[in-house]
Amino acid sequence: MSLRIIFMGTPEFSVPTLRLLVDAGHKIVAVYTQPPRPGGRRGLDLQKSPVHQAAELLGLPVFTPVNFKDPGERERFAALKADVGVVVAYGLLLPEAILNGTREGCYNGHASLLPRWRGAAPIQRAIMAGDDKTGMMVMKMDKGLDTGAVALTREVEIGPNMTAGELHDRLMQVGAKAMAEAMVKLEMNDLPLTPQPEEGVLYAAKIDKAETRIDFARNARDVHNHIRGLAPFPGAWFELEIGGKPERVKVLGSELTEGQGAAGELLTDDLVIACGSGAVRLTKLQKAGGKPLTAADFLRGTPLGAGTRLS
Repeated sequence: MSLRIIFMGTPEFSVPTLRLLVDAGHKIVAVYTQPPRPGGRRGLDLQKSPVHQAAELLGLPVFTPVNFKDPGERERFAALKADVGVVVAYGLLLPEAILNGTREGCYNGHASLLPRWRGAAPIQRAIMAGDDKTGMMVMKMDKGLDTGAVALTREVEIGPNMTAGELHDRLMQVGAKAMAEAMVKLEMNDLPLTPQPEEGVLYAAKIDKAETRIDFARNARDVHNHIRGLAPFPGAWFELEIGGKPERVKVLGSELTEGQGAAGELLTDDLVIACGSGAVRLTKLQKAGGKPLTAADFLRGTPLGAGTRLS
Protein backbone atom coordinates (compact mmCIF):
# COMPACT_ATOMS: atom_id res chain seq x y z
CA MET A 1 0.00 0.00 0.00
CA SER A 2 1.00 3.63 -0.43
CA LEU A 3 -0.39 7.09 0.15
CA ARG A 4 -1.44 9.62 -2.46
CA ILE A 5 0.63 12.63 -1.40
CA ILE A 6 0.70 16.27 -2.46
CA PHE A 7 4.20 17.55 -1.63
CA MET A 8 4.75 21.25 -0.94
CA GLY A 9 8.25 22.68 -0.51
CA THR A 10 10.74 25.07 -2.07
CA PRO A 11 14.41 25.13 -0.92
CA GLU A 12 17.13 22.50 -0.80
CA PHE A 13 16.02 21.69 2.75
CA SER A 14 12.83 20.12 1.35
CA VAL A 15 14.40 17.93 -1.33
CA PRO A 16 15.53 14.90 0.76
CA THR A 17 12.01 14.51 2.13
CA LEU A 18 10.52 14.50 -1.36
CA ARG A 19 13.03 11.92 -2.57
CA LEU A 20 12.57 9.68 0.45
CA LEU A 21 8.79 9.67 0.04
CA VAL A 22 9.21 8.66 -3.60
CA ASP A 23 11.70 5.93 -2.62
CA ALA A 24 9.20 4.65 -0.03
CA GLY A 25 6.75 3.93 -2.83
CA HIS A 26 4.20 6.67 -2.17
CA LYS A 27 2.33 8.17 -5.10
CA ILE A 28 3.27 11.87 -5.35
CA VAL A 29 0.28 13.16 -7.26
CA ALA A 30 1.61 16.73 -7.43
CA VAL A 31 4.46 18.92 -6.21
CA TYR A 32 3.75 22.52 -5.25
CA THR A 33 6.65 24.95 -5.03
CA GLN A 34 7.19 28.70 -5.27
CA PRO A 35 7.42 30.18 -8.76
CA PRO A 36 10.78 30.63 -10.51
CA ARG A 37 12.64 33.73 -9.29
CA PRO A 38 15.17 36.02 -10.98
CA GLY A 39 18.69 34.71 -10.43
CA GLY A 40 21.99 34.10 -12.13
CA ARG A 41 24.99 36.41 -12.15
CA ARG A 42 23.00 39.40 -13.40
CA GLY A 43 19.68 38.43 -11.86
CA LEU A 44 18.06 38.25 -15.29
CA ASP A 45 17.44 34.50 -15.55
CA LEU A 46 14.41 32.88 -13.97
CA GLN A 47 15.58 30.03 -11.76
CA LYS A 48 13.43 27.13 -10.66
CA SER A 49 13.49 26.21 -6.98
CA PRO A 50 15.51 23.19 -5.82
CA VAL A 51 12.25 21.30 -5.23
CA HIS A 52 11.03 22.21 -8.72
CA GLN A 53 14.24 20.88 -10.26
CA ALA A 54 14.15 17.68 -8.18
CA ALA A 55 10.50 17.06 -9.03
CA GLU A 56 11.16 17.36 -12.76
CA LEU A 57 14.04 14.90 -12.52
CA LEU A 58 11.67 12.51 -10.77
CA GLY A 59 9.03 12.99 -13.47
CA LEU A 60 6.49 14.53 -11.11
CA PRO A 61 3.88 17.17 -12.05
CA VAL A 62 4.76 20.61 -10.65
CA PHE A 63 2.49 23.57 -9.85
CA THR A 64 3.78 27.05 -8.93
CA PRO A 65 0.87 29.27 -7.83
CA VAL A 66 1.70 32.69 -6.39
CA ASN A 67 -0.94 32.04 -3.73
CA PHE A 68 -4.21 30.16 -3.24
CA LYS A 69 -6.62 33.08 -3.43
CA ASP A 70 -7.87 31.97 -6.84
CA PRO A 71 -10.80 29.54 -6.40
CA GLY A 72 -9.50 27.67 -9.44
CA GLU A 73 -6.25 26.85 -7.61
CA ARG A 74 -8.18 25.49 -4.64
CA GLU A 75 -10.37 23.41 -6.91
CA ARG A 76 -7.33 21.97 -8.70
CA PHE A 77 -5.81 21.04 -5.35
CA ALA A 78 -8.98 19.28 -4.18
CA ALA A 79 -9.39 17.52 -7.53
CA LEU A 80 -6.10 15.67 -6.95
CA LYS A 81 -7.95 13.61 -4.31
CA ALA A 82 -4.81 13.15 -2.22
CA ASP A 83 -4.69 11.26 1.05
CA VAL A 84 -2.39 13.81 2.67
CA GLY A 85 -0.38 16.95 2.07
CA VAL A 86 3.29 17.00 3.15
CA VAL A 87 4.74 20.48 3.67
CA VAL A 88 8.43 21.23 4.24
CA ALA A 89 9.60 24.86 4.01
CA TYR A 90 7.08 25.76 1.31
CA GLY A 91 7.12 29.46 2.10
CA LEU A 92 3.45 30.26 1.53
CA LEU A 93 0.65 30.53 4.07
CA LEU A 94 -1.96 27.87 3.39
CA PRO A 95 -5.67 28.76 3.72
CA GLU A 96 -8.05 26.39 5.44
CA ALA A 97 -9.35 25.19 2.08
CA ILE A 98 -5.89 23.78 1.35
CA LEU A 99 -5.21 22.55 4.89
CA ASN A 100 -8.44 20.57 4.68
CA GLY A 101 -8.14 19.74 0.98
CA THR A 102 -6.89 16.18 1.48
CA ARG A 103 -8.38 13.22 3.33
CA GLU A 104 -5.93 13.42 6.26
CA GLY A 105 -5.09 17.14 6.13
CA CYS A 106 -1.54 18.51 5.87
CA TYR A 107 1.57 17.56 7.86
CA ASN A 108 4.50 19.93 8.21
CA GLY A 109 8.16 19.17 8.92
CA HIS A 110 9.34 22.01 11.18
CA ALA A 111 12.94 22.53 12.30
CA SER A 112 12.55 23.20 16.02
CA LEU A 113 11.26 21.70 19.25
CA LEU A 114 7.86 23.34 19.26
CA PRO A 115 6.48 25.49 20.74
CA ARG A 116 9.98 26.99 20.94
CA TRP A 117 10.92 28.78 17.72
CA ARG A 118 7.74 28.93 15.74
CA GLY A 119 8.13 30.90 12.55
CA ALA A 120 10.54 31.66 9.73
CA ALA A 121 14.09 31.22 11.06
CA PRO A 122 14.11 28.48 13.74
CA ILE A 123 17.59 27.11 12.89
CA GLN A 124 19.33 30.48 13.11
CA ARG A 125 17.42 31.63 16.17
CA ALA A 126 18.16 28.44 18.13
CA ILE A 127 21.91 28.90 17.64
CA MET A 128 21.85 32.66 18.23
CA ALA A 129 20.05 32.03 21.52
CA GLY A 130 22.70 29.51 22.59
CA ASP A 131 20.35 26.50 22.63
CA ASP A 132 22.19 23.19 23.07
CA LYS A 133 19.53 21.15 21.29
CA THR A 134 16.82 21.47 18.68
CA GLY A 135 15.09 18.98 16.43
CA MET A 136 12.57 18.17 13.74
CA MET A 137 8.89 17.89 14.45
CA VAL A 138 6.17 16.49 12.23
CA MET A 139 3.08 18.54 13.00
CA LYS A 140 -0.48 18.41 11.71
CA MET A 141 -1.08 21.88 10.37
CA ASP A 142 -3.88 24.17 11.45
CA LYS A 143 -4.62 27.80 10.61
CA GLY A 144 -2.17 29.12 13.22
CA LEU A 145 1.56 29.76 12.73
CA ASP A 146 3.20 26.42 13.64
CA THR A 147 0.57 25.79 16.30
CA GLY A 148 -0.69 22.36 15.22
CA ALA A 149 -0.59 19.14 17.21
CA VAL A 150 2.70 17.24 17.09
CA ALA A 151 2.85 13.76 15.63
CA LEU A 152 6.56 12.91 15.85
CA THR A 153 9.71 14.45 17.34
CA ARG A 154 13.41 13.87 16.68
CA GLU A 155 15.91 15.77 18.82
CA VAL A 156 19.32 16.93 17.55
CA GLU A 157 22.19 18.26 19.65
CA ILE A 158 23.73 21.59 18.72
CA GLY A 159 27.52 21.42 19.08
CA PRO A 160 29.34 24.38 20.69
CA ASN A 161 30.84 25.53 17.36
CA MET A 162 28.11 24.25 15.01
CA THR A 163 26.99 26.78 12.42
CA ALA A 164 23.51 27.30 11.06
CA GLY A 165 24.63 25.76 7.78
CA GLU A 166 25.87 22.61 9.49
CA LEU A 167 22.70 22.32 11.57
CA HIS A 168 20.58 22.90 8.48
CA ASP A 169 22.22 19.97 6.71
CA ARG A 170 21.81 17.71 9.74
CA LEU A 171 18.15 18.59 10.25
CA MET A 172 17.47 18.23 6.53
CA GLN A 173 18.32 14.52 6.72
CA VAL A 174 16.72 13.94 10.13
CA GLY A 175 13.54 15.64 8.95
CA ALA A 176 13.30 13.52 5.81
CA LYS A 177 13.49 10.30 7.82
CA ALA A 178 11.02 11.61 10.39
CA MET A 179 8.43 12.50 7.76
CA ALA A 180 8.85 9.16 5.99
CA GLU A 181 8.30 7.38 9.32
CA ALA A 182 5.28 9.53 10.09
CA MET A 183 3.69 8.65 6.75
CA VAL A 184 4.15 4.94 7.48
CA LYS A 185 2.38 5.44 10.80
CA LEU A 186 -0.35 7.50 9.16
CA GLU A 187 -0.94 4.78 6.58
CA MET A 188 -1.28 2.26 9.42
CA ASN A 189 -3.64 4.58 11.31
CA ASP A 190 -1.07 4.73 14.11
CA LEU A 191 0.02 8.38 14.19
CA PRO A 192 -1.08 9.89 17.51
CA LEU A 193 -1.29 13.69 17.83
CA THR A 194 -0.26 15.64 20.93
CA PRO A 195 -1.31 19.28 21.37
CA GLN A 196 1.56 21.69 21.89
CA PRO A 197 2.03 23.05 25.42
CA GLU A 198 0.87 26.61 26.01
CA GLU A 199 4.07 27.53 27.84
CA GLY A 200 7.47 28.05 26.26
CA VAL A 201 6.31 29.71 23.05
CA LEU A 202 9.03 31.66 21.20
CA TYR A 203 8.89 33.11 17.70
CA ALA A 204 11.77 32.83 15.26
CA ALA A 205 11.47 36.09 13.36
CA LYS A 206 12.99 36.33 9.91
CA ILE A 207 16.61 37.50 10.02
CA ASP A 208 16.81 41.24 9.40
CA LYS A 209 19.88 42.72 7.69
CA ALA A 210 20.05 45.32 10.46
CA GLU A 211 20.96 42.64 13.02
CA THR A 212 23.82 41.03 11.08
CA ARG A 213 26.60 43.43 12.12
CA ILE A 214 28.77 42.03 14.92
CA ASP A 215 28.68 43.98 18.18
CA PHE A 216 31.96 43.14 19.90
CA ALA A 217 30.75 45.01 23.00
CA ARG A 218 28.58 41.98 23.81
CA ASN A 219 30.04 39.12 25.80
CA ALA A 220 32.13 36.58 23.90
CA ARG A 221 29.56 33.79 24.04
CA ASP A 222 26.86 36.01 22.56
CA VAL A 223 29.22 37.18 19.82
CA HIS A 224 30.19 33.57 19.03
CA ASN A 225 26.54 32.46 18.90
CA HIS A 226 25.68 35.42 16.67
CA ILE A 227 28.45 34.55 14.22
CA ARG A 228 27.66 30.85 13.94
CA GLY A 229 23.91 31.43 13.88
CA LEU A 230 24.28 33.55 10.73
CA ALA A 231 26.88 31.38 8.98
CA PRO A 232 27.04 30.90 6.08
CA PHE A 233 24.06 33.07 5.18
CA PRO A 234 23.48 35.95 5.47
CA GLY A 235 26.73 36.12 7.44
CA ALA A 236 27.65 38.22 10.46
CA TRP A 237 30.15 40.98 9.59
CA PHE A 238 32.43 43.74 10.79
CA GLU A 239 34.16 46.63 9.06
CA LEU A 240 37.92 46.83 8.65
CA GLU A 241 40.00 49.54 6.99
CA ILE A 242 41.77 47.93 4.04
CA GLY A 243 43.78 50.02 1.61
CA GLY A 244 42.63 53.22 3.25
CA LYS A 245 38.90 52.54 3.00
CA PRO A 246 36.40 50.61 5.15
CA GLU A 247 35.55 47.17 3.86
CA ARG A 248 32.92 44.74 5.08
CA VAL A 249 34.23 41.31 6.15
CA LYS A 250 31.91 38.38 6.90
CA VAL A 251 32.82 35.97 9.67
CA LEU A 252 31.76 32.40 8.89
CA GLY A 253 33.43 30.62 11.80
CA SER A 254 34.63 31.40 15.33
CA GLU A 255 35.47 29.80 18.66
CA LEU A 256 35.54 30.95 22.24
CA THR A 257 38.93 31.65 23.75
CA GLU A 258 40.58 33.63 26.54
CA GLY A 259 41.61 37.25 26.32
CA GLN A 260 40.83 40.73 27.56
CA GLY A 261 40.93 44.16 26.01
CA ALA A 262 38.85 46.91 24.47
CA ALA A 263 35.85 45.56 22.59
CA GLY A 264 36.80 44.87 18.96
CA GLU A 265 40.56 45.00 19.60
CA LEU A 266 42.76 42.43 17.90
CA LEU A 267 44.69 40.81 20.77
CA THR A 268 46.95 38.41 18.88
CA ASP A 269 48.32 37.78 15.41
CA ASP A 270 45.88 34.86 14.89
CA LEU A 271 42.63 36.85 15.05
CA VAL A 272 41.71 36.69 18.72
CA ILE A 273 39.29 39.58 19.23
CA ALA A 274 38.36 41.12 22.57
CA CYS A 275 34.66 41.32 23.38
CA GLY A 276 32.76 43.15 26.11
CA SER A 277 33.87 40.26 28.29
CA GLY A 278 36.07 37.40 27.10
CA ALA A 279 37.27 36.92 23.54
CA VAL A 280 36.62 35.01 20.34
CA ARG A 281 38.99 33.67 17.71
CA LEU A 282 37.81 34.19 14.14
CA THR A 283 38.47 31.03 12.14
CA LYS A 284 36.82 31.61 8.74
CA LEU A 285 36.32 34.92 6.97
CA GLN A 286 35.15 36.28 3.62
CA LYS A 287 35.79 39.67 2.05
CA ALA A 288 33.08 41.25 -0.09
CA GLY A 289 33.12 39.51 -3.45
CA GLY A 290 35.77 37.02 -2.30
CA LYS A 291 35.89 33.37 -1.35
CA PRO A 292 35.63 32.05 2.23
CA LEU A 293 39.12 31.78 3.72
CA THR A 294 40.65 30.23 6.80
CA ALA A 295 42.07 32.72 9.26
CA ALA A 296 45.62 31.88 8.15
CA ASP A 297 44.82 32.41 4.46
CA PHE A 298 42.94 35.62 5.22
CA LEU A 299 45.91 37.02 7.14
CA ARG A 300 48.30 36.15 4.32
CA GLY A 301 46.37 38.48 2.05
CA THR A 302 45.45 41.02 4.72
CA PRO A 303 48.15 41.20 7.42
CA LEU A 304 46.77 42.51 10.71
CA GLY A 305 48.70 43.21 13.87
CA ALA A 306 47.70 43.21 17.52
CA GLY A 307 45.97 46.45 18.44
CA THR A 308 43.95 46.71 15.22
CA ARG A 309 40.33 47.67 15.91
CA LEU A 310 37.40 45.98 14.24
CA SER A 311 34.05 47.75 14.15
